[in-house]
Amino acid sequence: MERSSRKTKKNKLPIIIGGIIIVLIAGFFSIRTYQANQIKKQGEKTVTAFVKTLQDGTYQKTAKNLTAVSIKKSGYTKEQVIEKYQSVFSGIGASNIKLDDLVVDKKNGTYHFSYKLSINTGFGQLKNQAYSGTLSDDGQAINWKPNLIFPGMTGKDKINYSIDPAVRGEILDRNNQKIAANGTVYQLGVVPGTLGTAEERSAKIETIAKSLAITVKEAEATLAQSWVQDDLFVPLKTTAEAPKEIPEGLEIKETTGRTYPLKEAAAQLIGYVGKVTAEDLKKNADLASDSLIGRSGLEMALDKQLRGKDGGSLAITDSKGNEKNVLQKIEKKDGENIQLTIDSRAQQIAYNSLNDQAGSSVAMAPKTGELLVATSSPSFDPNKMTNGISQIDYEAYSNNEDQPFMSRFATGYAPGSTFKLITSAIGLDAGTLNPEDALTINGLKWQKDSSWGSYQVTRVSDVNPVNLRTALIYSDNIYMAQETLKMGEKTFRAGLDKFIFGKDLDLPIAMDAAQISSKDQFGSEILLADTGYGQGQLLLNPIQQITAYSVFPNNGTMVYPKLLADQKTVNKKEVIQASSAKTITEDMQAVVSDENGTAHSLAALNIPLAAKTGTAEIKQKQDEKGQENSFLYAFDSENQDYSVVELLENKPEGTSATDLSKDLLTYLHQTYQ
Repeated sequence: MERSSRKTKKNKLPIIIGGIIIVLIAGFFSIRTYQANQIKKQGEKTVTAFVKTLQDGTYQKTAKNLTAVSIKKSGYTKEQVIEKYQSVFSGIGASNIKLDDLVVDKKNGTYHFSYKLSINTGFGQLKNQAYSGTLSDDGQAINWKPNLIFPGMTGKDKINYSIDPAVRGEILDRNNQKIAANGTVYQLGVVPGTLGTAEERSAKIETIAKSLAITVKEAEATLAQSWVQDDLFVPLKTTAEAPKEIPEGLEIKETTGRTYPLKEAAAQLIGYVGKVTAEDLKKNADLASDSLIGRSGLEMALDKQLRGKDGGSLAITDSKGNEKNVLQKIEKKDGENIQLTIDSRAQQIAYNSLNDQAGSSVAMAPKTGELLVATSSPSFDPNKMTNGISQIDYEAYSNNEDQPFMSRFATGYAPGSTFKLITSAIGLDAGTLNPEDALTINGLKWQKDSSWGSYQVTRVSDVNPVNLRTALIYSDNIYMAQETLKMGEKTFRAGLDKFIFGKDLDLPIAMDAAQISSKDQFGSEILLADTGYGQGQLLLNPIQQITAYSVFPNNGTMVYPKLLADQKTVNKKEVIQASSAKTITEDMQAVVSDENGTAHSLAALNIPLAAKTGTAEIKQKQDEKGQENSFLYAFDSENQDYSVVELLENKPEGTSATDLSKDLLTYLHQTYQ
């Protein structure tokens, strides 16, 4: 038994030893595998960190991720590598760099990496550039070669970046007058070496800054840029007009830029352009890093058609300039010119008439829907916004409580008594309003019954009795409130639904849809009555008003507005009956011709007009005096060739929208009859 036991133990010993050896070998390879995986992870971090220096534009950090030996072997110094990346990537406008498909692996005892980059250049996106190389043994540095600038580069190869810039399309009015043009602009600046030193320099800069409406701090900051040298011209401001007085030390250079001949008169409508930002590039890969894009108005809404696309090429060349490989080649595509229906002369007259007061003028050809005028006041100079506005000028705009950047022609207002035209037409169509019936109305205040509490509808003139024509001549709120209640909410809303409420007007102008009320039902007779004479929760901007009111010059057909000359005219027939349009138009003529008419002052123009005025009062309590917005709607009653909506916001005593419209109406009659 003992022999047998000893024999068994001897037989097991080799097995145990073999197992230990296997475990040791497995452990050894596990450690090696673990170490290899750790080096791979380190390699991924190294490559990612290297690419991040390119993404962030921190080129001075680029060489930290590279081995010194490889840089020297490639014939470069560390400083030359940094300078190379700086000049190449800055020169092509590299941005929005994205890293994909990063792989680190070990082959034949060496750690290799590969990845792809997508880079936005001045020509747009350069996709899927495939890079590869090797790492140091510990994965903490890259063995650098020039092909890590761009694949295919070797030795002292260079990058040739040549641009054939696209010409931005111009915006023209109906008569081919330029509203947004590629014209001459003036760079106003200095050559630092000519300014003198110490006190002389400070005095000159102070005088120059004052003449340019910029601060000394802004001027000094510009002159402190890294590229500035004593003998180089340094632009401080760009303007659309050359200054009349030139202080000592200031120099002027002409160049081409975007100009806006109408200046403030069309600023909110046309908008302005600005240089592309990093955020823009992230949103739109088609943009080039040195593009100009629309920042507001039609410049922004129609940017794609206007901008075009720069052409040019990005190529690798050898040290002698011979082309080796073309990375990007883009054919230039100039932007399109866009013609509007706007009349520049009418636009300028309308803007001048507003005299910097808060308000808007809109003019339309009722038969075609062509917008002739869309102006807003107060305004801003888009030339300043495009060419680099000074802090002083920007603060003057932003601190203006009348909000010059606001597009009042696209902002919703309660339309006031001009809306009585719509209410009357719905009542005539429904048969609830008889134009010959005269209502007995006594006094200047009225309420349906005691259920209205303290609320009363008020009017300006104590006229009795009142029929439709009288109500429109005197602009009687009480008459219109009673007629609205008589037709009822169901009939009233059914009539309003034929118009533009809640609908898009298909214009390249940002605006909210017209609103009847904040909810689908009024919920009270008071709100129903108030809406009937143009207040309540009604919201229509001046363009929406002139569209809705187009049913009167068009015998019941509503014509939608258009701003682009090549756009088709769209209309909607039988929104109201032709007979209703005729009745109301005749009454609107009386609003002008009758000496008691609220638009009688227009009779002095000796122009055949149909008109309706309106005042919408905005107040917190019924018995207090609130802000009054004044409106006028008028059209050519003879040929129906033009119509106008005029708005004067918070009107001062002694003036009205009607007063501001006279020069515009005169011009339109002379030009479009």
